[in-house]
Parts: sequence; C-alpha cells; structure tokens
Amino acid sequence: MTRLRGLAWDHRRCWGPLDASVAPYCAANPGLEIEWDRRSLYEFGEGALGPVLGKYDLVVFDHPFIGDIAQDGLMVPFDAYLSAEQIRFFERDSVGPSWRSYEKNGRQWALPIDAACHVASYRPDLMERYGPVPRTHEEVIKLGRLARKDGKWLGLPFVPTDAMCLLLTLTNPQEDGEQFIAREMVEQAVAQLRELAALSHPNSSKWNPIRCYDHMVAHDDVVYVPFAFGYVNYASKTDGPYVRFADVPTTRSAGALLGGAGIGVSAQSKHRQEAIDYALFLCSPEYQRGDYVRSGGQPGSLGAWKDAKVNERSGDFFNSTLRTISSSYLRPTHPGFIAFFRECAPRAAAAIAGDIAAAELAEHVNRLYRETRQPERSVA
Repeated sequence: MTRLRGLAWDHRRCWGPLDASVAPYCAANPGLEIEWDRRSLYEFGEGALGPVLGKYDLVVFDHPFIGDIAQDGLMVPFDAYLSAEQIRFFERDSVGPSWRSYEKNGRQWALPIDAACHVASYRPDLMERYGPVPRTHEEVIKLGRLARKDGKWLGLPFVPTDAMCLLLTLTNPQEDGEQFIAREMVEQAVAQLRELAALSHPNSSKWNPIRCYDHMVAHDDVVYVPFAFGYVNYASKTDGPYVRFADVPTTRSAGALLGGAGIGVSAQSKHRQEAIDYALFLCSPEYQRGDYVRSGGQPGSLGAWKDAKVNERSGDFFNSTLRTISSSYLRPTHPGFIAFFRECAPRAAAAIAGDIAAAELAEHVNRLYRETRQPERSVA
C-alpha cells in the first residue's frame, strides 16, 4: 500500500476539492491511500516551508516561496515528468501569470492548482441604491461618502499581510529598478488608502479578506470593497445575503496583486511518481471544471474560468474578474522575498492607519529590499 500525505491551507476553497478527490482517485488507483492535513492561511503565505517538506509528499503553497524552493532544491521540478505538449497546454490554460509564477531558474517547481488576485466585491442588494459598480478611485470615494450618509461603509481589509498586498497592488513595483517602489508612488498609494480607510468599516484594520466577507454576508453595513483577494465561495452562496465580485477600480483594471496557490511535490517524498500523477489529476481541466468547483475550489485552469456552467454555479465570479487577473501583477520570487514581505507588512499597516509617515515606509521598504535581494544560487 502506497500512502501519500498532503498539506493544504485551512479554507474550504483549498481543502474542499482536495478532500473530495481522495475517494474517486484512490478507487481508480488500487493500492493507494491519500491523506490531507491543513495549516493556517498565515502559515500558507508567510510560514516556514522547509520544515513541513519532510512530513508531506505534496504541499499547496504560495508562489513567492519559489525562490527559496529553487535555491535549495526543496521540491521536485515537474519538467522531467511533463511532455512538451503538456507544458504548452499548461501555459495556454494558465490564468494570468499563474503558470509563470511557479517557474524559477528554467524549471517548473509546481502546478497552478488555484488562481486568485485582488478584486473588488460588493453586496448587490445594498449596491443597487447607489448605481453601477465603481470603476475609478474617485467613484469609490463618491460611493463611500454616499454610503456613510446612510450609516453604511466601504470595506478595506488591511491586517499587516493584506496592507502590504495593497501597497504592491497600487504602486507598480520595479523588481530590478534602483528603487523597488519609488517614494512618490508609496506616498500616492498611502494617501489613497488612507482616504479609503476613512470611509471603511472600523474593523477593517482587523480583517483579512475572509473576515471581511464573513462580515458582509452576516451584516448589512458594508456595501463595497475595492481591493481584496477574491473567494468564489462567497459568490456561490444561494441562501441569505451573498457577495458579487468585479474588476478592481484601477486604470484598465491592471496591477492587482496575483495570489492563488501551487501544488508541489517534496524532494523528500519516497513516492514521487505517484505524487506527480495525483497533482496532474487535480490540475487536469476535467477535474478543475467539475468536482473541483463543485467542492468549493477556485481553479487555476483558464478553461474552467471561461466555462459557462462553472460561472452559472458561482455567481459569474470568474467572468466578472477575468480581466483583472489577466493583467495582474506577479510579485518577485527571489530567495528572501518572503522574509522581506513579512518584515515590511506591519509598517504598511501602520502607514495606512496614519501611525507612520509614507516617506518612512518607502525608505524602509526600499532599504530592506536591497538587503534581501542577494545573488541567487541555482540548483541543477
């Protein structure tokens, strides 16, 4: 009996389709057992990856880890297990830059099992009072002021992790520039975010996207959120209040920070081929547009995003945000970026809250980025 262990992050969007796959996949592959464990969203995005790879064959993880993975050979490159035709298919079937986000040093270290980015969201039953969904920052501010007159709010999740994500969405970072983010761009973005925060629910500084959406479906006081990672689960609700999603209110809906998740195989796995085969099944277009979505997943397959039945089942979530993710921003993936991000996040939140100056944030971000952008070692 071959036993595969996998590690997911603890939200139905991730573990729902993984758990649902176990029984049918094992039935079709006698002699195989699969078990999925879960870890927190914070550990998924900012925790240490290396220690878990000795315990698991498969790990679902955030793409900025790719630099460390490639530098230390922590996972099995998929290249040797994929035909040229399969690679071309995945490239074409990728949502936005998702496929590219798991490439480093000419190797493909994971498959894009899930795709996401910053998107806008709103309660359609509340929004109808105020007209069409905003398309610019000025329209968002106008909406926020009208909502406040009615005792309602915008929403702007900006716990430290999400505050740093907001900064990256709004500042056009330059990975190889003299400054990672120009000071004037930081100052402009912080001014914009402070303007939004002043019109946003008082708990916004304590919210990540999940907490924000949970509040939106449980209460009737948040009308619209301009920037937060999208979760199809809240658009798929059919009972009670639900959320609808839209493109971000930026020029051409461009620049939204890419999120999503990849699935990789630990270099320490004793069952590499079996793990690779299972990962390919999970990312296959048939599973992605079928049981993956039906079980609460947010697929990484472009074919699923464009599928009419998938969109009908999900409140048109995918069609409504495809423009945004197609022009989304892929953050750097060099070794050390996770540590850089983790260190900067609290200061980004403090700047939005008005506790530190935008110029101080810009100085810290650019100095630390230079320090962590060390020459990379490639692994053969």
